[in-house]
Amino acid sequence: MIDITEKPKVRRIAEAAGSIDLRRETVEGIKANIIKKGDVLEISKIAGIQWAKRTWDLIPHCHQIPLTSVEPDTEITSNGVEVKCTVVAQYGTGVEMEALSCVTGMLLTIWDMVKYIEKDESGNYPHTAIRNIRVIRKEKL
Repeated sequence: MIDITEKPKVRRIAEAAGSIDLRRETVEGIKANIIKKGDVLEISKIAGIQWAKRTWDLIPHCHQIPLTSVEPDTEITSNGVEVKCTVVAQYGTGVEMEALSCVTGMLLTIWDMVKYIEKDESGNYPHTAIRNIRVIRKEKL
C-alpha cells in the first residue's frame, strides 16, 4: 500500500455509474416487484453499500477509509437498470474505488436476483450484459 500518512485529510467525493441490460420481461418483473428473491432495486442498494464499505477488504492495495456517506441510486430503463453511487469521506485518499465497488456490487446483485428469468434454454445469458462501469465524478474539497 502507498503511505498516505502525510497527506491532509480533506473531503473526498466520487461518483460512479454503470448499467445492466436485461430482457423486457425481466424489466417488467422488476417494475412490478414480482421477482422471487425480493425487491431488486432496494436489495441492490444495500449490496452496493456493503461493497463500498468492504472495498479495502476486496482490493489488496486499497486503504480502509472511514466513509461518511454512501448513496446508491437506481433507474429502470426500457432495456435494463442504470445504477449510480456517490461516496464521501474526510480522508487522505480518494474514494473512487469505493464508488466503483458500490456500482459493481449493485449490478452483480441485480444479475443474481433475476438470473432465473434471464437464462435461455441452455442456461446461458444472451441478453444480459453489465456495461459502462466508470467514474463520472471525483472531487477533493
